[in-house]
Amino acid sequence: MEKMEYGGVLRQRDFRLLWFGETARTLGNSVTSVALPLIAVVVLDTNATAVGLLSAAVWLPWLVVGLPAGAWLDRVRRRPVMLACNLVSAGLYASVPALAWLDALTFTHLLIVALAGGTAAVFFNTANHVYLPTVLAERDLLEGNSKLQVSEAGTSVAGPGLAGLITHAFGAVAGLLVDALTFLVSAWCLRSIHAQETPPEKDGRDGSLRSQVAEGLRFVLQDRYLRPMVFYGAIVNLALMGYQAVQVVFLVRTVEITPGTVGLVLIAGSLGGILGAMLAQSIGRRFGTARGMLVIQMLTGPWALLMPLTSDGAGLLFFASGAFVIGVGIVSCNVILGSFRQMYCPPHLLGRVVATSMMLNHSTIPLGSLLGGFLGDALGPRTAMWIMTGLLAPCWLILAFSPMRTQRDLPTSYRPTEAAKGTVGIADITDRNRR
Repeated sequence: MEKMEYGGVLRQRDFRLLWFGETARTLGNSVTSVALPLIAVVVLDTNATAVGLLSAAVWLPWLVVGLPAGAWLDRVRRRPVMLACNLVSAGLYASVPALAWLDALTFTHLLIVALAGGTAAVFFNTANHVYLPTVLAERDLLEGNSKLQVSEAGTSVAGPGLAGLITHAFGAVAGLLVDALTFLVSAWCLRSIHAQETPPEKDGRDGSLRSQVAEGLRFVLQDRYLRPMVFYGAIVNLALMGYQAVQVVFLVRTVEITPGTVGLVLIAGSLGGILGAMLAQSIGRRFGTARGMLVIQMLTGPWALLMPLTSDGAGLLFFASGAFVIGVGIVSCNVILGSFRQMYCPPHLLGRVVATSMMLNHSTIPLGSLLGGFLGDALGPRTAMWIMTGLLAPCWLILAFSPMRTQRDLPTSYRPTEAAKGTVGIADITDRNRR
């Protein structure tokens, strides 16, 4: 594969198809992220706890099937799995408007769709991270991840606004029909890619699923770089989902703005995400991938404390500016970390490392959603926003006490002796898995 200029990955047909499919899919998902809680609040008249439960249901499958999904995906080709997940998801989300138009929609059905759709997302997202090196050479991974994150953030700008417009014109449930259609577009794009996957490696070790799950878990928990990263991600996700679970209730019932305005206000975080994805490569080149990521998290995290100050009118700027700067920090971090994992991890372990990292990162998301919803009902939405953003603001300290504080760049290849410094022993983790 020839060397490309910056921006050149979009001239590669297979990556262009992957990028377009992902753009369509993330547009639908961003519509659903607003439409689903709006359906619960506006159509079914649920409370903040129920909205938190719905948000938790989307992420709960990571706790149940996240680890075995990674081990299984290290054994099979990933594209067929991604195709199947897209088709299943399309059917699930299309069922919501169908039942609503038949006046048969219930909160129980929303929960089932959230759980089943979340399960499909576990397999798709894990496979997608592992599949990208099939389409791109290693030298293009950072640029490819950056472009995928730019498009994801860009569709997140369009998604909330589109959700608000669809809700105003056709009702909240119509947004899920848009999501169903985007899954079909994603499936078509994947089906059209020409690149052939390399058959999964056979390393001659014990092939049981349990032993492979344990191997991936040991690798992440023993590694001096991956371990603090997943701990940081888990705490950040707890705080993010805590305030995001209550933000729609906060904006609609406390700040008293319309559903259409909610979508417009939430665009701010996505705009920040676009900027973060665009800056990630420049930050890595200028300051180093380790040092740059640490500094950007330190500078952006405290801005979360502006969001609970939100009021109607000009006071909406507090929410918009806080969400914008947080979006810059989170997405730039995601680009750098995603590329780091793809280059750093041994290929035969990549699926398990991705799944283990994402499972540990996402393990706190259901808890954060439930906690945010509970605090919203018990103490009020504004107080819940203060508590959860107060947790988010100092999270950068976790990275400050990791090896990043002394290094300019993250390593680009795995070295067992260096990676295992100061970690727990293999026997300790093995014993815990046996128990």
